[in-house]
Amino acid sequence: MSFTYSRQYHLSFSEKLTRFSLSLFWGVVALCGVSILMLYSVGEVPCAVSNCEPSFGNWNPYAFKQLVRFGIGFGVFFILAFSSLRNLMKHAYTLYGLNLLLLLIVTLVGHTGMGAQRWISIAGFIFQPSEPMKVTLVLALARYFSSSDTREVRSVRLFLVGLLITALPFALVLTQPDLGTALILAMLGGVMFFISGVPMSRFGALGLLLILAIPVVWNAGLHDYQKQRIMTFLQPDKDTAGASYHITQSKIALGSGGWTGKGYLHGSQSHLNFLPEKQTDFIFTMFAEEFGFLGSFALLSLYFFVFIVCFVISFRARSRFSNLLGIGLLTNFALYVFINIAMVTGVIPVVGVPLPPISYGGSSSLALLIGFGIMEAIAVN
Repeated sequence: MSFTYSRQYHLSFSEKLTRFSLSLFWGVVALCGVSILMLYSVGEVPCAVSNCEPSFGNWNPYAFKQLVRFGIGFGVFFILAFSSLRNLMKHAYTLYGLNLLLLLIVTLVGHTGMGAQRWISIAGFIFQPSEPMKVTLVLALARYFSSSDTREVRSVRLFLVGLLITALPFALVLTQPDLGTALILAMLGGVMFFISGVPMSRFGALGLLLILAIPVVWNAGLHDYQKQRIMTFLQPDKDTAGASYHITQSKIALGSGGWTGKGYLHGSQSHLNFLPEKQTDFIFTMFAEEFGFLGSFALLSLYFFVFIVCFVISFRARSRFSNLLGIGLLTNFALYVFINIAMVTGVIPVVGVPLPPISYGGSSSLALLIGFGIMEAIAVN
């Protein structure tokens, strides 16, 4: 079935401007503002004398760099917001292929940090290709499924090709190793299959295959530290001073915030370095300690507001490609939020997934704003 575009894709810039979603824009700006707020709180003020009490509230080393990244990211956001969805669809496979090539390069000659090989250097900038892979995977699957009619969606051939599109980046990311991102890619693929109308029998067969593969993955696919994280999740009280130390401290910090929190810049667990990676993976715990239950509820409400706006934009999309693309991008964002918060509260094992866009990071922030820019393009068009 050929894909056709309506007259809406030839709107003038002024017409597009009137369709720009201010709700989405200000929601994203608010989340980025929370990021700067918390990363400023992480920054330690240098002592003027020796043996002084540490104090916090500094633009360095995180807040200022994140602000610059947001500036670049919003520039890309606005460019994409007023771009043609026709061009995005036309180049979807090319973008996916280039991103896949970058992942392959990472596997061969990538930079290693914290025991993982996930980064490459481009023009002096350290870049993590697995982050934009989530966006380009959604783009590729949206084009692939939107180009097929109802009968083709039910075919085994279409299912297998779509599975291959998902499996290639999944396998490359898993070897880095980056279990958290690999699982997000797999879940993204699953959601795209589901909303495209792939028969449930295919999911049943795939689920059975995955269950049978669990022993092989456990013995040959997972690293020792990944196995330890899973065992720590199943037995959190077994080794609170060792393997369970970080998640135990996270729960203590969450509880110590109470209803209203300890106050901005006064989080004891985070500022006394009981929390690991408080600027990235555990930044929600730090936020909860400083602003308490009420502050956390307000932040979750802000996330929910952005989810609803994105869902409405996707639901009102005028083409199958736009609909699939919007739901895929929303799923990516929602998975990030759910996995990070579930991780730091002990609901799921620790997998090293940041909280978008609050956690410190260049590649993840840019990829997220690219996704939101495309979401704005769906609203505008």
